[in-house]
Amino acid sequence: MKLGVAVLAAGQGTRMCSDLPKVLHPLAGRPLLAHVLAAAKALEAERVCVVYGHGGEAVPAAMAGQGCAWAEQAERLGTAHAVLQAMPALAGTDRVLVLYGDVPLIRPETLRRLIEHAAAAPLGLLTMHLADPTGYGRIVRAHDGRILRIVEQNDAVGAELAIDEVNTGMVIADRARLADWLGRVGNANAQGEFYLTDIVALAVADGETVGCAAPHDEQEVAGVNDRVQLAILERWFQAREAERLMRSGVSLADPARFDLRGRLETGRDVAIDINCVFEGEVHLGDRVRIGPNCVLRDCAIGPDTQIFANCVIDGAKVGAAALVGPFSRLRPEAELADATHVGNFVEIKKAQVGRGSKVNHLTYVGDARIGSDVNVGAGTITCNYDGANKHLTVIGDGAFIGSNTALVAPVTVGEGATIGAGTTLGRDAPPGKLTVARPKQVTIEGWKRPTKAPKA
Repeated sequence: MKLGVAVLAAGQGTRMCSDLPKVLHPLAGRPLLAHVLAAAKALEAERVCVVYGHGGEAVPAAMAGQGCAWAEQAERLGTAHAVLQAMPALAGTDRVLVLYGDVPLIRPETLRRLIEHAAAAPLGLLTMHLADPTGYGRIVRAHDGRILRIVEQNDAVGAELAIDEVNTGMVIADRARLADWLGRVGNANAQGEFYLTDIVALAVADGETVGCAAPHDEQEVAGVNDRVQLAILERWFQAREAERLMRSGVSLADPARFDLRGRLETGRDVAIDINCVFEGEVHLGDRVRIGPNCVLRDCAIGPDTQIFANCVIDGAKVGAAALVGPFSRLRPEAELADATHVGNFVEIKKAQVGRGSKVNHLTYVGDARIGSDVNVGAGTITCNYDGANKHLTVIGDGAFIGSNTALVAPVTVGEGATIGAGTTLGRDAPPGKLTVARPKQVTIEGWKRPTKAPKA
């Protein structure tokens, strides 16, 4: 079976009170639409077509590179009309699955279950029972349980309003039959729109059986209409990810204060304290400890390493048994080898720090190669930028850099060299020797501190 997927993403989302198209609002660090497209790709669909409208080309532009087709719904005349716009792009597929760009948390396994349950029928629906079905279309069944039709909230009357089985909007249908039914849908309803749900009654009138399946969780099919609903889904998503991590062996100090905005891979016995944010691709090795209030983005942390409180690690690699923080910042292309120490208020950018080296206090290291077993004293900076270009600082194995040193790149410190505190190093320092470069200390005899003139 060749599967085609139509994603409806043309709505304006007026209740978001935003200039940003609704489907581009972020959930867990990604646009709502990106979550839906990820679910479609997990099904290995032959073709995916996104129907866009509000915001014009902003949606295709923001989602470029997704490998899907785009169809514009210039006039928003209803969901059936929207699916019609996608049908040409889905030519050559056998079945069409309809999803929604503002329903971001649908699981691929739920969609697979719908596809399987409807395999013997030309039409299948994803339905569910709700304690409060207000606002949803109701599933009307015959006495023998067969699905007969869907009635929208605004068109429901009497006993129909008491039905608690509702339509989620997600359908799977034979493509050729779907095209026929879409062509026969009318708009004689309270909204004057062409409802996709009307294809159910048309299928039943043609003598067809309608299959169905249900999601495991109500939140899977919850849509986003305003920022309150978006926040509710955000917390549900984070709770789901927190549970998954804990069941895999990760300790979370408080699952309610955990945020994943990308993909997190963990080894065994990892512990994460409160208020940590993970973005992009993050890998934590065995027994890693992450302190509170840290942000980790696109980084890899080796086994037995501790990241103390209030650190930002972005695009960096940290080896095994290292100590980082508190209040450290590792910027892109920072690479820390095993058993390194990086301490409070230290910033490292595009630099390699060798095994066992320590950069513990109030230091900036940029565009540098630091060897093994080096000690970098407090207040040291690599002066890597001359206003136009970046230059490299090289520090050999076993060197000792005294406090408050300025290393004016390009410069090399030899192996085993010692740089005296307060030095401004503008030329290479030879290995194994002490180099000091600072003004001669002078005491001025008879000098007096200026005093303020008396007030008139």
